Amino acid sequence: MSTSQNSIFELMSQSGHQNLFFCNDELVGLKAIVAIHDTTLGPAIGGVRMLPYETTEEAIEDALRLSKAITYKSAITGLNLGGGSAVIIGNSRLDKSEVLLRRLGQFIEGLNGNFIASLDVGTTQRDLEYIYTETDHVAGLPKAIHGSGVGDTSIFAAQGVYFGIKACLKELYGSESVAGKKVIVHGVGSVGERLIAMLREENARVYVSDITEEKMLKVAAKYKAEPIPYNEVFDHEFDVYSPCALGGTVNPESAQKMQCKIIAGSANNQLKDEVATSTILHERGILYAPDYLINAGALISCYSEIQNYGVDHTEFVIKNIYNATRDVLKKSKEENISTFEAANRIAEKRIQDIKKIKR
Repeated sequence: MSTSQNSIFELMSQSGHQNLFFCNDELVGLKAIVAIHDTTLGPAIGGVRMLPYETTEEAIEDALRLSKAITYKSAITGLNLGGGSAVIIGNSRLDKSEVLLRRLGQFIEGLNGNFIASLDVGTTQRDLEYIYTETDHVAGLPKAIHGSGVGDTSIFAAQGVYFGIKACLKELYGSESVAGKKVIVHGVGSVGERLIAMLREENARVYVSDITEEKMLKVAAKYKAEPIPYNEVFDHEFDVYSPCALGGTVNPESAQKMQCKIIAGSANNQLKDEVATSTILHERGILYAPDYLINAGALISCYSEIQNYGVDHTEFVIKNIYNATRDVLKKSKEENISTFEAANRIAEKRIQDIKKIKR
């Protein structure tokens, strides 16, 4: 991709993006991009992601993908939020500082409430606190900082994936029970580990894999799961493959190799080359639970915080991910389309319907 104005506007036009903002503050070392996809349903919300992107183009593409996914995530789960994303170019372990994050907070404040910041890869609740020092447009704060805060959103994210897995099992086996089912959790960060705990509590046969071997072995021992080397995940048969790290692990090449029956995980943008990959999965009879649907638990919890709802309301809405996933699977079967396309159509219909009354 070229960084010319024409190519950026073309990318935004192709994906339906409204705004793309850049913040370059050399004094504090901040290079950030905020993408706003669609605000038909409400203000854009999105995580603050900090990664050492190799190029600016890569950072822009990531921001555009993530923000569009959140628009669809909000739409399909019935939330009144739009899709956004903030990415910081840098190493979160080496380059992150209070002043950098507070400067980002000032930048977000200047967007006049059109973007609400939350957590993503490379940021923590402590980082959100720094951002919150400069702007109120933050969600996912701990209760000690914000009275209606929901605190750690990873448990809600894991719950959504758990219900998505159960919906797929019901479709495939006639029973939603995970007991005895072989599930590989690929990526054992906070969400992955919480998901493992839920699965083991229901006596699933859990396998774990992570790019960091030490973490993989530690989590495997803690939950009496079996470790699988990171580069051998697709060499084994499983009932469920659950990608819970970075996206892109499901691509045209890996989709042909997979020996699982279901794909359901928390990672964003799991499908690389979405149309081609989802078509291969559909043709091979592998049930794919669209990531932006079943990983919506964290977003739902942030929405509850914004609306001053309680945890009970959050858990009620997250449980509906089960029914929403079943609706996607039903539409996929009835129309003989991939689950990815089925989910997109459901989300797009809600956005178009709300546009009618917004006008």
